[in-house]
Amino acid sequence: MRAVVYRGANDLRVETVPVPHIGANEMLVRVAVCGVCPTDIKKIQHDTLAPPRIFGHETAGTIVKLGARVRAFRLGDRVALHHHVPCMDCHACRHRAFAQCPQYKRTGITAGFEPSGGGYAEYVRVMSFCLPGVVKIPAKNSFVEGALLEPVNTVLKGVNRLAVLPGDSVLVAGQGPIGLMFTKLLALRGLKVIATDLLDARLKLARHFGAAHSLRADAPDLPEQLRRRTRGRSLDAAIIAVPVDAAVEQALALVRGAGQVLLFAHTKRGSIAPVDLSCVCVDEKDLLGSYSADLTLQPAVARLVFSRQFDVRPLVTHTFPLAETAAAVALAAKPQPDSLKVVVAQ
Repeated sequence: MRAVVYRGANDLRVETVPVPHIGANEMLVRVAVCGVCPTDIKKIQHDTLAPPRIFGHETAGTIVKLGARVRAFRLGDRVALHHHVPCMDCHACRHRAFAQCPQYKRTGITAGFEPSGGGYAEYVRVMSFCLPGVVKIPAKNSFVEGALLEPVNTVLKGVNRLAVLPGDSVLVAGQGPIGLMFTKLLALRGLKVIATDLLDARLKLARHFGAAHSLRADAPDLPEQLRRRTRGRSLDAAIIAVPVDAAVEQALALVRGAGQVLLFAHTKRGSIAPVDLSCVCVDEKDLLGSYSADLTLQPAVARLVFSRQFDVRPLVTHTFPLAETAAAVALAAKPQPDSLKVVVAQ
């Protein structure tokens, strides 16, 4: 089969590799769509994992082979995949810290080499421990909708970390695909979303996704604008959906006492930023993090996306064939004014 093999920093090559073999408790899926995720971009650009690998984890496709012991699925089922699935039994899982579970940290979907998601290939093998993360796609829905279940799941997990009430004001810093997902899910919960970005096109789109206000992130009077739009009460929470340290410092200053700041994009190890710790202690402001998905949210995410209460399709602006995966990654790494979610389709 064809696959896009990572051979080193920024080196993606279309190669021929064997179709993965599956075991009795596994399945083989023909990939239809795989989204380009910032997590994979970071690995590809910064050479954080040893090559060779086949990346891509926001994957949807069709089951073409089933192991003899797999009973819950049939050949021809259209499915969305999750490459990380927790054991639900360890100490981390009992605390609902699923992304810290040792099994969760293993990647259970592969197209060859060290398991790394494998969605940038024609076929992927789904290992037994990842079968609980497989979601059937209804006939009326597209593979794109299936592929976006995983990122929507990660965002809903982050939303659930916030102690906010309907009518509260929440800043979402950054209106890329993830920021727009936050904007939509918060709006669906009756929250007053204030969206910021540097691109006017994205600010306009944020209003379409439910933002009550959209403001330039580089406006000199941004703090004053936020105070006016919260009627002097200040923000109840802020979500930082861009890896910008200054946005974190600013958000901590702008949320009210006992407010919350959630980090979602600061995934690069070694990033150090100054924090006035008295705002955490004396002002009781929470500095939170949220990373990856929550298996227990799968049913809720599927209902939101497949019912189109959250129609994710407008997020996808560019589709590339498998042979042009390197170009897809390059565009997603350096978005243009007209680009949002980039996917690879076959």
